Amino acid sequence: MKQILITGVNSYVGNSLAEWLGQYPDDYMIEKMSLRDGSWRDVDFSKYDSIAHVAGIAHRKETKKNAHLYYKVNRDLAFEVAKKAKKENVKQFILLSSMSVYGINKGVIHKYTPTKPKSNYGTSKLQAEELITTLIDESFKVAIIRPPMIYGHGCRGNYPRIARIAIKFPVFPDIRNNRSMIYIDNLNIFVKLLIDKQKTGLFFPQNKEYVCTSSMVKTVAELHDHDIKFLKIFNIPIKLLKCNIVDKVFGTLIYEKSLSKLNIKENINFIDFYESIKLTEGSNEKNSNTL
Repeated sequence: MKQILITGVNSYVGNSLAEWLGQYPDDYMIEKMSLRDGSWRDVDFSKYDSIAHVAGIAHRKETKKNAHLYYKVNRDLAFEVAKKAKKENVKQFILLSSMSVYGINKGVIHKYTPTKPKSNYGTSKLQAEELITTLIDESFKVAIIRPPMIYGHGCRGNYPRIARIAIKFPVFPDIRNNRSMIYIDNLNIFVKLLIDKQKTGLFFPQNKEYVCTSSMVKTVAELHDHDIKFLKIFNIPIKLLKCNIVDKVFGTLIYEKSLSKLNIKENINFIDFYESIKLTEGSNEKNSNTL
């Protein structure tokens, strides 16, 4: 039985991962730990086989006043936890990073795309990666995950905003685009594989299918029996707008599919897109994405 520690007791990703691994009580002993105070420093990490570090600050408006928190939490705290893990002979450290390390809102990300974060969130995540990878050796494996947009019931970010539009608005632009996304349980399946195989390296998990925003809106609307029309008349003025929000919703931003297969040879049985939207829209529970 593997002993797994998940940092971040109220983390959306952490809670989802704990619930997913909890389906296999004979294979995993799972503990969640808050990093809000310093008590975690007195905990013996030597009993854990893997630590999934998902605690962090995200989905918060960045200001000059809160900029330091991103580096204190997403970088410094992550590095401190990783150093303690290595010192106490934990075999594997899994770091949840982000696609934001590339600093782009549209385009195709491939193996040689440079990292140029433009936000405190993205910069702090990249700096955490750089620090933690210095700890790698034969006895300490580090798996860094750079997921695209994560969605699922109770998630925060762009998905719930788009879903609200899908069930309230009578019309929506009929724009063809592609987005790399990952359903929360597909991420859980992926992390479980990393733990089972004790993988080390840089990973780019995503759904098998790219997602078109208009198609996603149509799917959500249909699941809620909401009649919505898709009109091309909005396409030209939207494409002429140059702003981050438009790029995030209607632009194409994808991981090249070969990138997601660089370190993973196994055939992963991911939940398909339509089923993932059904599951996302079919429950009323809520989770928060905090430490």
